[in-house]
Amino acid sequence: MNKENNLEEKIISLEKGALDKWFKGDTSGYLDIWSKNQFSYFDGAVEHRVDTYNDIKEMVLKNVEGKLFADTYNFESPRVQAVADMAVLTYQLYAKTSLIDMQYNCIEVYQLEADEWKVIHSTWSFIRPMDMDFNQAKEIV
Repeated sequence: MNKENNLEEKIISLEKGALDKWFKGDTSGYLDIWSKNQFSYFDGAVEHRVDTYNDIKEMVLKNVEGKLFADTYNFESPRVQAVADMAVLTYQLYAKTSLIDMQYNCIEVYQLEADEWKVIHSTWSFIRPMDMDFNQAKEIV
């Protein structure tokens, strides 16, 4: 197996590990892989960009921790593109959760910090928002 395949597997493993916890109401997986040094976040349900780890941590703990659950999720079409100490993971995420039916295009920008891959930017945008019924959402995170 070559170096590129190993990195792709590593990045996807980090993301799926965080998602596995996320859908059990445990945000620690993402809190562990998000960069504490530099971080930004866009979400289709959030009006402005979140610019720090502390801000995203507060938002996630307040809105999601112990509240968001799903029995299963679909992690579709993952792709990792990498150069030197940066990698971009893109994928589509589908899940029927306790808060919202998720249909997201996800973009995760990873950077090697010391010897660990950390997410320095995350974007979660709705797949075809014009097709979504937002009246069904219990609470959009």
